[in-house]
Amino acid sequence: MKMTTNVALLAALLALVCVCEGLKFGQLCQGNPANNQRISDTWGQGHYKAPRGTRTHDGLDIACNDDSEVYAPFDVTLKRGVIVYTDPSKAAINNGIQMEGQGLCFKLFYVNPDKTSGFVSQGQRIGVMLPMQSVYPGITSHVHVQMCDKSDPSGYF
Repeated sequence: MKMTTNVALLAALLALVCVCEGLKFGQLCQGNPANNQRISDTWGQGHYKAPRGTRTHDGLDIACNDDSEVYAPFDVTLKRGVIVYTDPSKAAINNGIQMEGQGLCFKLFYVNPDKTSGFVSQGQRIGVMLPMQSVYPGITSHVHVQMCDKSDPSGYF
């Protein structure tokens, strides 16, 4: 009986891997149909595990101009709003959204969401990019994509 349970669990995990394999995020931000990444600027780099002083960057930054529309990358269920910082000096960019879809759970930071629950189809507007330049002048404004388990999102882009 235990062997049957293990085989069934393995089959379920392989099915999940197959569903996510080859999955790519659709356009996240108005004006960036290719989901170009933030590479490097005076504030640092936008790749996964880029150094951030004593810590590392737990997400991937996708370039997005301040005030641009942000879209659902595929059919998703919006789960909740996200507070990004505890620092009140960063209040202007202190919003985001957590969502699930295609077997993934992820968060988008620096987005003022239109709503924080419900279903949204791929390409539908989910919110607006917040004014990063007001907090980090000269940074490449971006949406920060972070998997809920903090794994590397790079393979989905």
